[in-house]
Amino acid sequence: MSQHQPRTFQWQRAGRIFTPDGRYDWMQSHAQNPAVLVMEDRLRVYFNCRPKKASDGSVRARPTFVDLDRGDPRTILAVHDRPILDFGEPGTFDRFGVMAATVLRHQDEVWLYYVGWERCLGVPYNHSIGLAVSRDGGITFERFGKGPIITRELHEPFIQNSPFVMKLGDVFHMWYSTGTRWVAHAGAFESIYVVVHATSTDGIHWSRDGRPCIETIVEDEVQTNPCMITIEGRHHMWFCYRRGIDFRNADHGYRIGYAWSDDLLTWHRDDSKGELLPASGSEWDSQMVCYPCVVLVDDSLLMFYSGNYFGRDGFGYARLRR
Repeated sequence: MSQHQPRTFQWQRAGRIFTPDGRYDWMQSHAQNPAVLVMEDRLRVYFNCRPKKASDGSVRARPTFVDLDRGDPRTILAVHDRPILDFGEPGTFDRFGVMAATVLRHQDEVWLYYVGWERCLGVPYNHSIGLAVSRDGGITFERFGKGPIITRELHEPFIQNSPFVMKLGDVFHMWYSTGTRWVAHAGAFESIYVVVHATSTDGIHWSRDGRPCIETIVEDEVQTNPCMITIEGRHHMWFCYRRGIDFRNADHGYRIGYAWSDDLLTWHRDDSKGELLPASGSEWDSQMVCYPCVVLVDDSLLMFYSGNYFGRDGFGYARLRR
């Protein structure tokens, strides 16, 4: 496929799959950041949920999973009955929130890259990236260590979050979001972050270049939750983006964008070739579509994503039109 013939991905919504129904105290709302592990007989979808707000208005997210029928993802086979990771120890990077981001098989283990939350003074929070490992097929996980594998450094002094990790040949590739600045707005600070790239030989120690991968198209654009697949030698990336301020409304909330690359380094953004926009009317995804996870299941390309209010109304999926 030549550079002048980019492929077009047209998505057909297939419906909402899961909404937290309050069955557990720790799962009162939200199903954010669906991350899919394709298994022989099912799809295991990890996501992040929240309890009720604390008396000070704060919430602390934790991850869990649901198992879906591989042939019909709208059929829920099981809902896991506990978080797969709890909060970190006092003083650690994930003490105030743990959010699953991407999952992959490595040898006989399942690796889960996740985002840890710290509370801060001056700005509301900080994010870093951690790793947890499962040795029972992705049911239980243990932290690789108490510290993060990606965090602030000399040339990336702000937050790091939303990693997507893939191994190509002998090299691990990570696309993740890194903060570029904090912006003061309406008496608070909002973080601006964009997608960057890193490589590793072991999936633990990373070489970072810190260069934005994807051009921005809206004012103070925030980019997050990249995911990538390779088809016929061309690399295709989906991500979500929004305005950096005043984004908690339908006009400025998350949309799902698209870019492609032939070398993993230079990315050509063309949302019209693969985007997913909010639905019409008053659907669960009519105000916001966010946190895409695109996977190939048998012969079908599926996009799992969260809906309104950063996934408060659950997650669903879309199929590639044939």
